[in-house]
Parts: sequence; structure tokens; C-alpha cells
Amino acid sequence: MTSVFDLTPAPTGTGPVPVIPVVVIDDAADAVPLARALVAGGLPLIEVTLRTPAALDAVRAIAAEVPDAVVGAGTVVSAAGVADAVGAGARFLVSPGWTERLLGAMRESGVPFLPGVSTASEVVALLEQGVDAMKFFPAEAAGGVPYLKSLAGPLPQARFCPTGGVSLASAPAYLSLPNVGCVGGTWMLPPDALATGDWARVETLAREAAGLGPGLRASVSEPPMPVR
Repeated sequence: MTSVFDLTPAPTGTGPVPVIPVVVIDDAADAVPLARALVAGGLPLIEVTLRTPAALDAVRAIAAEVPDAVVGAGTVVSAAGVADAVGAGARFLVSPGWTERLLGAMRESGVPFLPGVSTASEVVALLEQGVDAMKFFPAEAAGGVPYLKSLAGPLPQARFCPTGGVSLASAPAYLSLPNVGCVGGTWMLPPDALATGDWARVETLAREAAGLGPGLRASVSEPPMPVR
């Protein structure tokens, strides 16, 4: 199965998109213009979190009306949520954590998924299940860049999408790590811009975020931190 990390190339052609916008939509009418702004800014992978009553309608609208977007569903925490999200048109799934039942449902969905982890034991358990693409959440609270750097030595086969507290300032440090495929964030979606429908501002911030990827790994000189 295709990994979430490989769903779509960056507009520059340098590799996968470096940032997945994590979207909370209160009004489904905002979904299409918001998605169009993100795509225009170079961030076509869009995670709509299932935290509001409007979320599934937002996924449907984006899937139907923004063909250049790759819309996914986040905050997927149950087998029923998996079915609802895929039925609405989600092309990838993201969860804050995982259980055997949830993992089974995501596997059976037929779409790429990122189960959430925050400890080495959870990473090893997923690797045992044949899953090597994961969401690291909540990234900053769970140890951030130093923690992921520590995991790269003993568990180099695991790749992560750190999400939770990641900002424009901290994203480059995450993206420089060899075990990070992309980051998830909300900084390109300021609440005041969403409230006023300032889609031009969202597009500008998305373009800034999309430019974070190229060349970052080439600048890394520090080896992974040892784990004892």
C-alpha cells in the first residue's frame, strides 16, 4: 500500500509535500475555499479532523469539488470513524493513537493511514504489525526533535509525521531528521483568517510552509543521539 508520505509530490518536484495542514472546520461552507487556498499555496494533502459535526461534510465537499486536493481524515479513533471517513471520500486516515481493532479497520479500509504513537514501545508494536509509517503525537509534549532523533538509531525503519505543537519555527528541525517524512501543523490556518474568510492569507502561509522541505536533510550534520 502507498504510504501517506508518498501520496503526492511537492510542487517543486523535490520530494513529498513537507507539511500536512491539520484543519478543524466548523462550517462546511468554508471547506472548499479553504482547500483551494491550501492547494494554491502548495499544500495539497489536507487532514480534516473529525472533531466537529461539519467534518464529514467538509471531507465530502473537498473530495467532490477540489480535484487537486488529497483530502484525508484525522482524529480517527474508531472502526466506525474509519468507515465514515472513507465513505465521505477520505484518501488517507490519521489517528492520535491506536488499538488492535482500530489498526485492523484502517488496514481493511484500503487507504493509507498514520496510526499515532508517542513511545518507543508503541513504535516497536507497530513495526511488529508491519506498519512503518506513523504519526508522532503530541510531538512537542512527547519529547520533540530530541526524542525522534533518539529513535532513529535503534528504529531506523520507522518514519514519522510529528504533529502537535509544531510551528513554522520548529518544523525545519523536524524535517531535517532522517526518520521524518513530513510534519502536521495548524500555523498556516490562523483562527482570525478562517473566521473572516481571508483565503489569500491562508494561501500565503501555505506557500511559506510548502517551501520548508527542499534541502533540509542535506544540511544535517549531527548523528542520531544514542539510546542506552
